Amino acid sequence: MIPVMKPWLGPEEAEAAAEAVASGWVAQGPRVAEFERAFARVIDCHEAIAVSSCTTALHLALVLAGVRAGDEVIVPSLSFIATANAARYVGATPVFADVDLRTQNLTAASIEGSLSPATRAVILVHQAGVPADVDAVRELASAREIAVIEDAACAIGSTYHGRMVAADATLATFSFHPRKLVTTGEGGMLTCSTAEHAQRARRLREHGMSMSAADRHLSDAPVIERYLETGYNYRMTDIQAAVGLVQLGRLDELVARRRSLAARYTEAMSDLEVVVASDPPYGTTNFQSYWMLLPPDAPIGRDELLAALHCDGISARRGIMAAHLEPAYTAEPAPRLPVTERLTKDSLILPLYHDLTHRDQDRVIASIRRHLGADRD
Repeated sequence: MIPVMKPWLGPEEAEAAAEAVASGWVAQGPRVAEFERAFARVIDCHEAIAVSSCTTALHLALVLAGVRAGDEVIVPSLSFIATANAARYVGATPVFADVDLRTQNLTAASIEGSLSPATRAVILVHQAGVPADVDAVRELASAREIAVIEDAACAIGSTYHGRMVAADATLATFSFHPRKLVTTGEGGMLTCSTAEHAQRARRLREHGMSMSAADRHLSDAPVIERYLETGYNYRMTDIQAAVGLVQLGRLDELVARRRSLAARYTEAMSDLEVVVASDPPYGTTNFQSYWMLLPPDAPIGRDELLAALHCDGISARRGIMAAHLEPAYTAEPAPRLPVTERLTKDSLILPLYHDLTHRDQDRVIASIRRHLGADRD
């Protein structure tokens, strides 16, 4: 069975993790701090704060943005449900907006139609690694004093106007889940544009303590810490950070390989009437996922195609979920999101990972073309 994805891990990651264990410092410590510095250099951002997941990073970002009960946060329904859930964590209401068909991202126009006097923030997702048009959204939001939080969970290594995605974001979040290019097993990163936000985020991730456990341990005098506000346990471990440091060094090679494999998919299916993941005019995608949207008159439905691929020994996945169609959100008034509903119904994600061979990729291509009737006389 050809998997839909597989992380690229080697003996270097195993050795780094073993060294962390042997050091005796396995909780949040010096390797986490080193990983944060290395990540900030790679992304070219001001501050990076390692946390336990991208979901917890989103929660902290909303707290830092001052979002609270009674506020509204505009989010894409077409995203992993954590994007919408994070708004609920702070007592706010997620308001779903539609997305662009070719990028699967929110646009300034779709956001504008969802604004209300209660709108306090927008979570702008760079879906599947395809960069969103951030400048247009920022222009819309800044005139209304609305915070823009970039959900770059899938977008490490993607670019926007020649810089890394979220390089200049006020607040942004990244994921290190195994389906992402850079993985630490579980884990995430919050990036900030100010030292004040970073200082508070580091405090909040560690129960609101005035001094971190690592700093207390390294102090040459007894320390009595204070708890300055209600915080959380959102820490990353040094074992994870050790793996992340190795993974971060692989980023350029990971992106180059995925872009090469994506180009083969696109060329092989250029004669099909399908929409596929691609670079927008203003940036490049890391192809965290390679998605394909079937036309309305396709000879086989998306779910049938997934089943047929499985029978051919190929593991594909449905496209991005639509949160507003899930039981957790269907009790609320249903928004009108025609593009989102088409994408979640008719799109699928094809196998794409660093070690995918051309031979296996050709199997995937041949199976898709056969089931879509592309190679019939």
